[in-house]
Amino acid sequence: MLETKFSPLGKDVTVTDGTLIEGYASIFGARDQGGDVVERGAYGASLRRLAAAGGRVKMLWQHDPARPIGVWDEVREDDRGLWVKGRILTEVAQGREAAALVGAGAIDGLSIGYRTLKARKDDAGRRLLAELELWEVSLVTFPMLPEARVAAKAGEGAEAAVLRDLATAFREAGAALTSG
Repeated sequence: MLETKFSPLGKDVTVTDGTLIEGYASIFGARDQGGDVVERGAYGASLRRLAAAGGRVKMLWQHDPARPIGVWDEVREDDRGLWVKGRILTEVAQGREAAALVGAGAIDGLSIGYRTLKARKDDAGRRLLAELELWEVSLVTFPMLPEARVAAKAGEGAEAAVLRDLATAFREAGAALTSG
């Protein structure tokens, strides 16, 4: 059965030229609104199997398999989470709509579609997702994981995105110092 997890577009996702998008679709160790936590390395085996079979993670609109809106050119794990880079295809009607909505800030979420292969519960009742079979990453209206956000929208210069990222990093560091 296909499950989904949502991440809002934001400081960790960049949209440029109305069609290029890159950033984090999932953050390791972050508890989502459903109480699940994706563990580091959860996507690795799935990504290797897909690559060996010549397959790709799909880019869909709102998890609808009948509405592909682009292609993910790169999907990889790093120390932080699942990083994606791709293109919204504006040659497709739904792609044009998606690019316009993302550019305007009306759509601000990414969501992963996957099947759980290995998971366990911790003492706090959270489901720790150790291995996932990744099927797709969608642009969605309502995200579940608040840690990933759009860094820049179409038409916004790279300098503005860098300054916003720095400001966010300083805010987060200040909050961590005052809380800990």
